[in-house]
Amino acid sequence: MTPPYRVGDELPPLEIPVTRTLIVAGAIASRDYQDVHHDAASAREKGSPDIFMNILTTNGLVGRYITDHFGPTAVLRKVAIRLGAPNYPGDVLRLTGRITELRTADTSSADASSAEVVDAVEAIEAVVQVTGGNGIGRHVTGTVAVTLPEPSAKRTGA
Repeated sequence: MTPPYRVGDELPPLEIPVTRTLIVAGAIASRDYQDVHHDAASAREKGSPDIFMNILTTNGLVGRYITDHFGPTAVLRKVAIRLGAPNYPGDVLRLTGRITELRTADTSSADASSAEVVDAVEAIEAVVQVTGGNGIGRHVTGTVAVTLPEPSAKRTGA
């Protein structure tokens, strides 16, 4: 089966409001208790105009961007990002992406909890170049490899 994607395809942009709640919740969820991610006075003391988003939150948002586009069967295989301009409260993070590579990949797995086995199937792996900007510049750049199982993947249960 031919995938409905081609090298060069652009993903639709995703705009995410950068709120204090998002910054603080992301830091707490990733167990990053550095004060620059939740305490504005401490952030200013360290030279920042305000609290700012941590890399793990950005990493999660990049993953969300990819899986929202490719759907619930998409499996992130590799996320490699680099940060640039900080994300401060009151700004908007705008993520964009472009497919740079498509290749086939053989996959197989077993779910020990349900004794369900997924036979080796041919799947499509897409590599997507992702960028994200905000009001002061480029916040994130990176690549994401994502496996897109074919709709005809054969499942057998025990």
